[in-house]
Amino acid sequence: MLTAEASLDLAALRHNLHVLRGRAPGAKLVAVVKADAYGHGVAGLLPALAEADALAVARLEEGLHLRKLGVTRPILLLEGCFCAADLQLAAQQELHSLIHSPEQLAAVLAHPLPKPLHAWIKLDTGMHRLGFLPEQLGDIHAQLAACPWVADEIGVASHFSCADEPGSASTQTQLACFISATADFPGPKSLANSAGLLYWPGSQFDWIRPGIALYGIAPDGQRCGADEGLRPVMSLRSRLIAVRDHPAGAPVSYGEKWCSDRPTRLGVVAMGYGDGYPRSTASGTPVLVNGRRVPLVGSVCMDMLMVDLGPDAQDQVGDPVLLWGPELPVEEVARHTGTIPYELVIKLTPRVVRTYRDSDRER
Repeated sequence: MLTAEASLDLAALRHNLHVLRGRAPGAKLVAVVKADAYGHGVAGLLPALAEADALAVARLEEGLHLRKLGVTRPILLLEGCFCAADLQLAAQQELHSLIHSPEQLAAVLAHPLPKPLHAWIKLDTGMHRLGFLPEQLGDIHAQLAACPWVADEIGVASHFSCADEPGSASTQTQLACFISATADFPGPKSLANSAGLLYWPGSQFDWIRPGIALYGIAPDGQRCGADEGLRPVMSLRSRLIAVRDHPAGAPVSYGEKWCSDRPTRLGVVAMGYGDGYPRSTASGTPVLVNGRRVPLVGSVCMDMLMVDLGPDAQDQVGDPVLLWGPELPVEEVARHTGTIPYELVIKLTPRVVRTYRDSDRER
């Protein structure tokens, strides 16, 4: 009997890509698949990403992995390269690379490459994490344009810090900064991440870079993907492995942090922090058992968690449990857990079996 399972719906991913492309029909869509496609398993999702114009990852190793999987489309390295050897590999594999620091710029200019490097200049418009200042853009572009091993079309990109807050003054400032700094810039421009794409139409330039929204999850923690017309790609499932009568006043699990105020029946679910379900999850967090909402109770264990099925429950060992999915949004679970949905889906461990389905073909 399969217990801890992440079921990934390729039809939902194709649907989301179509919806997001519709938000900026004139732009190229870069599907962000870093961190193994946000924990969804990039290799299994690639067939549903065929319509994306390019893919983006954080690190060189991720880009090389995609090439080994047979991806021939452009792949953008969001953190760029960190040494001469990395640059050689990136150029050889025709990867696009962000350049965000003086050290990276110097390395590109100093080391001849086997093929032209597709370079993007990272601009710091207010995130203050990576990137060059706007007043540096002209000089950096001139240096790269004069370099014989840099491809002719040089892009410029930036990243929002608060775009998931509709109406954010910081985002308005960043957008204005980007527009001003790149007004005379000849190459492609990219600013919109998922939140920019959904909430800031003015940020949709030549390349859009949806990440979390591709997987049907809203970047705004107070909303759900369904509010934006998106469908969740991942359903986290398990099963009951025990059903127990539980007396009033008796605690359950480590630390005895929860006691029942009435006689009830407890269900034990094969899912714990060893699977990536956070130990910090509070009692009362909803779980679906046989499609019915019941509260999680007590401390999450490494391999198990407990739910209060209710005194009249007829649930049986082996019955299905949904931890999050279409009927229970991961955004809602994240709010109970005190984290963001990004962290929940990314932290699933290899013990969770990933299976892939296509709901369009099941109809």
